[in-house]
Amino acid sequence: MSRFANIARAAAIATIALGGVATIAAPAIAKTMMVGGAAMYPDKNIIENAVNSKDHTTLVAAVKAAGLVDTLSGKGPFTVFAPTNEAFAALPKGTVETLLEPANKDKLTAVLTYHVVPGKISAADIVAAAKKMNGMAEYKTVEGESIKFKVDGKKVWLMGEKGGKGEVTIADVNQSNGVIHVIDTVLIP
Repeated sequence: MSRFANIARAAAIATIALGGVATIAAPAIAKTMMVGGAAMYPDKNIIENAVNSKDHTTLVAAVKAAGLVDTLSGKGPFTVFAPTNEAFAALPKGTVETLLEPANKDKLTAVLTYHVVPGKISAADIVAAAKKMNGMAEYKTVEGESIKFKVDGKKVWLMGEKGGKGEVTIADVNQSNGVIHVIDTVLIP
């Protein structure tokens, strides 16, 4: 018998013995998802999970270079729109290497924090916000500028204030300190 079944059974016996009525709500259990060939455990934080994704090695290297590991390991909650290695590779030649130079730490930090929104925002939250606003939602990033979201059928597109457009390819990868949405582009603030 599962742990939750045992709890429910014990509560039912106690309720009958006391002649009362009780309602037991099982805790919500977040689903473990696979990203980049690795399990993303909902009880681990953003960094603890991201370092295992083979599709996010460039992002992890950038987060380390920007000194954001402690922040994204912190309490949060954060919503991270996580570009894949392919998204970074699609940038103009030399862009990633230039951003990773110590002299460009401020620019790198701006790019990375442009992909982070305070709070835990699910794909359903984005869709609901877009429906209220004629198909377009907007969220302010940690960097300070906004990202816009357009819902097109089952697809969620994101657009930067200065251009750039991408798609959420894997949504709702829950973490202990927020949620990750995998995206196929790098937005430049």
